[in-house]
Amino acid sequence: MFNGALLSIVEEAAESVLILAEGVEDEALLGSRLTRQEIQRQLAAIARGLDGLGPDARAALPELDWAAWLAMGREIITAGPRQDEALLYGVQSLVPTTIMWLRVYKQNQPELFRQAG
Repeated sequence: MFNGALLSIVEEAAESVLILAEGVEDEALLGSRLTRQEIQRQLAAIARGLDGLGPDARAALPELDWAAWLAMGREIITAGPRQDEALLYGVQSLVPTTIMWLRVYKQNQPELFRQAG
């Protein structure tokens, strides 16, 4: 049940990133203080949410790039030296791929996404 809540947060944050970054060129994104900060906040929420999933949930979602999310999240959250690169990789690759797989998993394994009610 806890995993369902985390996956909901991940899904909502990923959709927010897609909306915020839609049609925005890399240079404009990196130079936009407000949009950049919000995307960083959403990427951090995704990374933390995925990191909080239990081992069974992680095993049930094998197509997610766990190592890349961990590395990207670390750069974003700690404002590491490769933060710009991590932000762009998250927006351009990790988020779209993660959203796609979450949709597949939600259809095939709906029990993972159930929340306590």
